[in-house]
Amino acid sequence: MKYIHTISIALILLFTACNQPQSQEPDSSPNSDESIFNAALAEELGADDYGMRQYVMAFLKAGSVRSQDAEEAARIQAGHMAHINKMAEEGYLVLAGPFLGGGDIRGIFLFDVDSLEKAKELTEADPAVQAGRLVMELHLWYGSAALMKVNEIHKTIAKLAF
Repeated sequence: MKYIHTISIALILLFTACNQPQSQEPDSSPNSDESIFNAALAEELGADDYGMRQYVMAFLKAGSVRSQDAEEAARIQAGHMAHINKMAEEGYLVLAGPFLGGGDIRGIFLFDVDSLEKAKELTEADPAVQAGRLVMELHLWYGSAALMKVNEIHKTIAKLAF
């Protein structure tokens, strides 16, 4: 009888331990499911241990020379778009896009370059910057390395090209 009592207590303790609520403390690791970590992809994208990397972000601001006639402004804009496409094809431009609403900050570029100097060289070659319609404000930025796949993915979802 003493043996059955001991087994009963052991079973009750085991059942109680198995049915305790799990800790509600957040996991301190950035990726608690190690089975989804892809080391080869992380290396390909230049990710650090947090899945992040350094970029250069450019804020495109309205320049002081905006008095061009409509035809000239359209020509400058076409050159600006061609420059964006060229930078993307060469692998320097991770993403780009305009802000809506017409404020002073007109858009952003996110560069995959090693320095602010290289980003400055790229932005100074933009026809809109050369014409004074845009000025660039450059900043080092730390963000997800997954952004390196944006252009590749974008090509698969865009029906039209700029």
